[in-house]
Amino acid sequence: MGGNWIRREKHSCGGFVMAVVAVIFSCILIGVTGQDGQTMTAEEKSKIRDQILEMFDHAYNSYMDYAYPADELMPLSCRGRVRGLEPNRGDIDDSLGKFSLTLIDSLDTLVLLNKLDEFEEAVKKTVQDVRFDNDIVVSVFETNIRVLGGLLGAHVMADVLKQRGERMQWYRDELLHMAKELGYRLLPAFNTTSGLPYPRVNLRYGVVNPLSRTGTESDTCTACAGTMILEFAALSQLSGDPIFEEHARKAMDVLWEKRQRGSDLVGTVINIHNGDWVRRDSGVGAGIDSYYEYLMKAYILLGDKVYLDRFNTHYSAIMKYISQPPLLLNVHMHNPTVNVRSWMDSLLAFFPGLQVLRGDLKPAIETHEMLYQVTKRHNFLPEAFTTEFRVHWGQHPLRPEFAESTYFLYKATGDPYYLKVGQSIVEKLNTHARVPCGFAAVQDVRTGTHEDRMDSFFLAEMFKYLYLLFSEKSQLPINIDDYIFTTEAHLLPVSLSTTQPSCHTNNTEPQAHEDDLFSYSCPSAQTLFPNNPTFAKTIRDSYKYLTGLGRTQQPSPVRGIELPLHDTGLEPVEFLKSMGISLTPLTELVSASLSSASQDSQKGVFKLKLVAEVSQTPEHEEVVPLIVQLISPPFLGRTVLTAGPAKFGMDLTKQEHGVKGSIVKSVPYTACGPIENAVEITGHIALALRGDCMFAAKARRLQEAGATGVIFIDHREGSSSAETPLFQMVGDGEPTDDITVPLVFLFSKEGATLSAALQEHHNVDVLLLPKEKQLGKEKPEKLNIKFRIAKEEFAEGEIESTTIQLVLEQSETDTEGASLTGKNQDTCSSPQKDPESSP
Repeated sequence: MGGNWIRREKHSCGGFVMAVVAVIFSCILIGVTGQDGQTMTAEEKSKIRDQILEMFDHAYNSYMDYAYPADELMPLSCRGRVRGLEPNRGDIDDSLGKFSLTLIDSLDTLVLLNKLDEFEEAVKKTVQDVRFDNDIVVSVFETNIRVLGGLLGAHVMADVLKQRGERMQWYRDELLHMAKELGYRLLPAFNTTSGLPYPRVNLRYGVVNPLSRTGTESDTCTACAGTMILEFAALSQLSGDPIFEEHARKAMDVLWEKRQRGSDLVGTVINIHNGDWVRRDSGVGAGIDSYYEYLMKAYILLGDKVYLDRFNTHYSAIMKYISQPPLLLNVHMHNPTVNVRSWMDSLLAFFPGLQVLRGDLKPAIETHEMLYQVTKRHNFLPEAFTTEFRVHWGQHPLRPEFAESTYFLYKATGDPYYLKVGQSIVEKLNTHARVPCGFAAVQDVRTGTHEDRMDSFFLAEMFKYLYLLFSEKSQLPINIDDYIFTTEAHLLPVSLSTTQPSCHTNNTEPQAHEDDLFSYSCPSAQTLFPNNPTFAKTIRDSYKYLTGLGRTQQPSPVRGIELPLHDTGLEPVEFLKSMGISLTPLTELVSASLSSASQDSQKGVFKLKLVAEVSQTPEHEEVVPLIVQLISPPFLGRTVLTAGPAKFGMDLTKQEHGVKGSIVKSVPYTACGPIENAVEITGHIALALRGDCMFAAKARRLQEAGATGVIFIDHREGSSSAETPLFQMVGDGEPTDDITVPLVFLFSKEGATLSAALQEHHNVDVLLLPKEKQLGKEKPEKLNIKFRIAKEEFAEGEIESTTIQLVLEQSETDTEGASLTGKNQDTCSSPQKDPESSP
C-alpha cells in the first residue's frame, strides 16, 4: 500500500459517504530519529537512491537487451525464458504466458523511478507486441497480480501523465482495453459451483473446452482465490463492467463463510467445488498471505466496511494463535494451540508491513527485527527457515517482501535504523546476486550458488520499495499518498472508491471480540510511543542477538573443559564421543573461541572451549543408507548408487528383497504439477527433481499416476553422497499415511549417473533396497577348493604312493557387491599344514 490510512463510514445501500480522517503515515508517528545512534544525511540517501537507479537500469536493460519479448530473463544464460523451449519447472512456469511478463510487470515502476521516456516507449511496445490469444495454460493468481495488475497500474500512470499535458498525448486507453480483454480471458476460471476459481486457465480456450488442457483440478490455495478483489474491482470501476468485481467478491465471501468458526482461521488449500478444506494448516505465509492483505486493502480501495470487519476478525485470531513474538508459526485451524511445523517461509515477511497499515507497530517491529537478524546470518531470507533460524529451504528468488516491510516501518516511524536495513539489502543484492546480465536468484544461501532466473516481481516490487525508502515526496513524479499498492506493488488510486458506489449483498455477522484501539481509526502516536521515543529501539534490542550473531564475546557463556587425554591419545571431540556426548558447533563464532584454546594447552591436558547447542529436538536419528542398484544389462548390479531414505512411504528396511522396477522420468520433472506422462509412469519407478514443492506433494502425484516407487534427484548441481551427509526426507506437516510407495533420494552426482544411464539405454531396471542388503553382499562366503597331486619322496624299499592335497582359499567380495572373485595365488604351495586353514 502507498502512504494511506483512511477511515470510512458506510451509510446506506444505495451509496456511502467516505470521510478521510487521516492521510499518510505521518498520522502514525512523526519524528523518531536516531534511536540507534544512526543517522543518514540527505547526501547519503541521494547516493543510495542513485545506486538503486543504476541497479534497476542494469536489470531492466538486461531484460530488454537479452530477453524481450520473452516473459523473463535468464541472467546466467543471457537469454530469454520462453515457455516450452526451456526445461519445465512445474508450477513456477504457470506465471509465463508468452505475454512479455517482465515488461508489463515493470511499467509503473518506470514511472515511479522517473524514467518517463522509457515508460512511454515500453507502453508502445506493449500495445504493439503483446497478445493474449495464446493457447497456453497459466496461473489465474499470478496472471491477475502480475499482468492484469501491471496493465491497470500502467494505465493509471499513463492517464496521469496525459492529463498533465507533457507526454503520452497519443494514448487512448489501449492498456485498459488490454486489461479488459485479459479479464474476460480469466473469467472462465470462476465457472465453479462454489464461485472459487480454478487455479489455472487456458488463455484461448478457458477451462471447459476439450482443448484447454486444464479444468481437472479440484483444489486451489486460499491466497489464489482471495487475491483477486483489488485488480478485478479496479477493472470494473475503470471499465464500467461490474462482472469482474462480482466474481472476486463471491470468492471472498466463500472463503469467509468457510473459515473455522471456533478459531476464525482459514486453511491453506480448499476444494473449489464443495468448499472443503484440503490442507488445514493456518499461518500468514505461503498459501494464505495475500488473502489477509486484500481484505484490508479492499476496505481502503472500495470503502466497504465489510472487508475491514472480516480483516479485524482474522487479525484477532492471528495474534491469538499464530503470532508467537517474534515468530509467526503455522497452527491447525481446528486446533490452533497445536503448531503444525517448526519452520517459517519467507513470504510471511510481508506481514510486518500489513501490521503497520493497521497501526500495530510493536509486533511489526519484533517480527521485522527477527527477519533482519536472519538476513544478517544468511545474507538473504531463505525460502524457509527453522525456529532456530537454520536454513530449511536454501533458495532465495530475490523476493521483495522484507524490503516492503522495511519501507512501511520507516514511513511509520521515521527511524533511520530502517534506512540502514535498506542499505544492507542494496549492498547484498549487488554483492551476492548481481551478474553480468542482470541479477540472479540464489539457489542456496549457504553456498551462494546462483540460479538462472530473475522473476518479474524483482523489477515490479523490489526497486519500488527500495527507491521509495530513500526518496522524499517531492522527488517522486506522483503523490504516493493517493495510491494503494497491490500485492505485486502495482499502483491503484484510492479515488476509485468514489467513482461507482453500488449496493452489495455481502455481510459480516457481528463478532464476539471487542474492537481494539486500531480497528477503525488512525493510530495515535501518543499511544504507540507513550512519552518514550526509545520505544522502537527497546523492542529491537530484545531480539538483536536472536540468531547468535553480533554478540560481544564474554568469557562466561563458554566454559573451558579440562580433560586428561594423555592416557587415551584421543582427540578431544572423539574422546567426548566415546563417552556418548555429542556436541554441535553453532556458527563461525566457534572458531574464534577455539583459536585461543591452543594457547592454553599443556602437556597431557587439553583445555577445550566448545559451544554446544541446547536443543529440545529428539536425539539425532541414525539415517539408514539405501541404494539404487542398476541390475539390467549392461550394468548387471555393478553400478550401485548411495541414496537417502524418507520418513514416510514404504519402509525398505522391512522388504526382504527390496523393490524392483524400470525407471521413467516424470513430466514435469519436478512433479509439482499434474503428471503429463501418467501412462508411461504406471507400473514403473518415477524419477523426479527436487525443488519447487514438497517431497510429499510429489510423491502423492506420482503415486496417483501409478508409480511403484519414486527416486528424487537433488537439483543442486555438484552435490554428492561423498561430500554431503545423508538425510531423511520429511513430509509437509500433513498426515502421510496415504503414501505407500518406496521413496529414495539421490544427490546430484549420483542422479546424473542414473539419468545418463536412462538416456543411453532407455530401458533401465533398478533395485531399491538398504545398503546392507546390497545384491551380492548377502551371499555366503565361498571357498575355492583346489586339488593338487604331489609325489612324495620315499625311503628305499617303500611302496611309492600319491598324495591328494586340498588347498582352501577364501573368496573375496567385490567392494560394490557386484561379483565374487577368487584370490590369485600360487597353487603349488607348500604341502605343510597351515593351522589357519585346516579343515
